[in-house]
Amino acid sequence: MKETPSLIVRYIARRAVPFIQLYALYVLGHGEDGPGGGFQGGVIFASSFVLVALALGYRRGTQAAPQGVMDVLSPSGAMIYAGIGVVCMLLGGAFLQYEIFAGADADDHARHLAHHFGLMGIELGVMLTVTASMVTLFFEMARPEELDELDEPDLLTEDQAPEGGSND
Repeated sequence: MKETPSLIVRYIARRAVPFIQLYALYVLGHGEDGPGGGFQGGVIFASSFVLVALALGYRRGTQAAPQGVMDVLSPSGAMIYAGIGVVCMLLGGAFLQYEIFAGADADDHARHLAHHFGLMGIELGVMLTVTASMVTLFFEMARPEELDELDEPDLLTEDQAPEGGSND
């Protein structure tokens, strides 16, 4: 996948990425009260990296979203989600019973805030995992053939194998 020859597409893509990512955060933030949330926000955020790859090329896309970062974000999001649930249980509540964060003698407003922030925490975890998963899925499926050939092990014959080495 090479950079698109269109100067206009490259220009628009570069300038659209921050707005796409900002909209993804908006969708994440309003997921509690309306349509949206972590999954939708994560897919929108991932689409910004896909746009970079489609407009500026595969290599620029992988520079914008390095695989090492995605490998860390994916389980981190799941750990945030599960961690919030485990902390709820350690405080004496049920898994993901966010109101327990406010304490036993808290008023309704404090319990509502605890529920809100607990829910936002797990939605953020979902967003991180979904973003990393979608970006990884795209870049693995869009990988150019010449990069696939570099990753394949050399199939050497016995006479081509280095001395002392094997063909395993």
